Amino acid sequence: MKINYTLLNEEELDYVEVGEANELGNGERMFISIDEKNIVVFNIAGRYFAIADLCSHDEGPVGEGEIANEFEIACPRHGARFDLRNGKVLSLPAIVDIPAYPVRVTEGRLEIGLPLN
Repeated sequence: MKINYTLLNEEELDYVEVGEANELGNGERMFISIDEKNIVVFNIAGRYFAIADLCSHDEGPVGEGEIANEFEIACPRHGARFDLRNGKVLSLPAIVDIPAYPVRVTEGRLEIGLPLN
């Protein structure tokens, strides 16, 4: 199963609008749910990233964690770290990557790319 959906080609994705880009300020995050998937969208210095709001260590939410080293998020419960750009696990206790989704801005709207079923 592919987890890093950011590596998929455009024709393998269905982009879903999630809001206006100008509503998500620098350093802010937005929690959304699409097709029963809980996703967190981040604005880091004008670049947008989206990951599953799910720590692979204990299946709890990771989206409220602290951002460190610009592109890392730390799980608020046990400290596992993940890369916001691709969902890669960076530290224990997690050992499995989490889903990462491509984000694009189209005519001022934020869109998340979900894999076609």
